Amino acid sequence: MRKIDILRKKYPRFVYKSYSYKITGKNLEIFFDFKIRDISFKPRIIIKNIGKKQLALLEKGVLNNFIFHLGMMEIPSYWKTTCSPIIEVKAGYLSKEQIKWWKDFIVNGMGQFFYENKINFTKPNFFRIISNQQRFNGEQFSVNLTENCSPLSFAKNRVLIPMGEGKDSIVTLELLKQEFGKSGVNCFIVNPAKNHFQILKIAGIEEPIIVERKIDPLLLKLYKQGFLNGHTPITALISNLAVFTAVLFGFNYVALSCERSANEENIKYLGKTINHQWSKSFEFEKKFRNYLDTYLINYSLIRANKRVKKVNYFSFLRPLYEIQIAKIFSNFPQYFSSFLSCNEARKTKSGTKKATGQWCGNCSKCLFIFSILYPFIDEKRLIKIFGQNLFEKKELLPIMKQLLKKKETKPFECVGTKKESLIAFYLSWEKAKNLNFSTGVQKVKFSLSSLPPLLEYFEKQILPKYPNLEKQSEKMMNSWNKQNYVPKELEKALKLKFKN
Repeated sequence: MRKIDILRKKYPRFVYKSYSYKITGKNLEIFFDFKIRDISFKPRIIIKNIGKKQLALLEKGVLNNFIFHLGMMEIPSYWKTTCSPIIEVKAGYLSKEQIKWWKDFIVNGMGQFFYENKINFTKPNFFRIISNQQRFNGEQFSVNLTENCSPLSFAKNRVLIPMGEGKDSIVTLELLKQEFGKSGVNCFIVNPAKNHFQILKIAGIEEPIIVERKIDPLLLKLYKQGFLNGHTPITALISNLAVFTAVLFGFNYVALSCERSANEENIKYLGKTINHQWSKSFEFEKKFRNYLDTYLINYSLIRANKRVKKVNYFSFLRPLYEIQIAKIFSNFPQYFSSFLSCNEARKTKSGTKKATGQWCGNCSKCLFIFSILYPFIDEKRLIKIFGQNLFEKKELLPIMKQLLKKKETKPFECVGTKKESLIAFYLSWEKAKNLNFSTGVQKVKFSLSSLPPLLEYFEKQILPKYPNLEKQSEKMMNSWNKQNYVPKELEKALKLKFKN
């Protein structure tokens, strides 16, 4: 019997038992209680620098509804250990429509997990979600709030930006800062690292909103014991947290930095497309916006007698490919020494090693980012960022093929589309060729031997198959995807920059 079958039989029911919260000093601490038979998980979320007085601006039911949904977003991280056939939600009420939404969310968001663990999630009744509450319980509190409190009011044109350590959120921050001024934007960070604080200092953001997400340590122990592990839709959880935080602190925009490139799938499995970046995709953005409008934001408006402005959640960079964003990013050299997009830099291998906090120079993310920045940043400066010229590393050729070739499985990383990688290597090759023409004392014509190995391979093996790359690259660099939710009043901030 396979491991998945043994675990599902032994642990038939995953239970979202309850949530609670309290004010500790100036922090809001949120607690969740999940149970799988004799296994109990108690993860926490801590929102910094918000007190009881500020919480009292929210009606009780509104606050509980948001916190209940934060717990729903945490479920995949713990349910995946056993893939229990039943997910029972005791902490709050879900309608049939909501249950359908959450089932779709788990199927799509956990696609990579199912693929890598060879799990047949298409079986009838692979899992069910049940909610045993007849109505939403709006009285489950640990904080003694006043009954007749004033509804939360939103300042005009304030935008909250969820910040990573990479180039995308930096571009969003800089462009919206130019649009609204420094006082009109703030940053939202979950579990900040050293690079986050360096970026904030450069940007002049003095009081970011910081959230700590504390995973139950038991999770890491179970992985070591052979329980299931794998990718979960973390961007969805951050999105939900960001919207809740926007409501708490009075922001009317939540601007993510997910781009057009995130829409492309990696592979097909059991007849379904698997996308590592699904919770960054336009598909998720559309579905989550609809869910927010129906079950969270509109619920808040009704409970507050519609005196609260609506929070607009969207991805600011959705119209652009990553390579277009890279070109914009090249205009902000002050961040070159601080940004970090390598996911290997933060991995701890389930707690068995210390995170390096540096570009590894060996993964698909590093090679992709290097290739999209190379055409727009001076070679010496780029090598200083990565510590080496990644085009010189012959051992990265298999990864290069994964990025470029249609028959190869696209790496399970936040990298651009296959076509985008093709354009990036073409523009990099073109720049390197021009450098070879213009540098060197005795160099009078282009020499293949002077090209780095990866670009030499590109010229010999890839370039002949694509004779129209010059026109295609021009078209891509000037493209604008109309499938987006960027507010009209903010479009100009992005359009003006990407066209220059």
